[in-house]
Amino acid sequence: MAQDIARGYMSLSPPMLHKYSPADLKVILANLGIVQREVRQLPVPLDDVVLLKAKNMKLSRLNQAEIVLRNYCKKKRIPV
Repeated sequence: MAQDIARGYMSLSPPMLHKYSPADLKVILANLGIVQREVRQLPVPLDDVVLLKAKNMKLSRLNQAEIVLRNYCKKKRIPV
């Protein structure tokens, strides 16, 4: 799921998160962090603008999904 979010095939929204249990939300958050670290480790030459933009878009999508998930958990008082 985190890979699909990074690639742009899927996005998280609060209505979509209703079907997940608190344990599932913690697993999703952990997987988002793992994929973020993997994407950050990808070596991209600074002169290749297309690859640099793709990497930054993946990081942006993952960061946005993490923010949505954390805010949803805060609103529902789910400890993460």
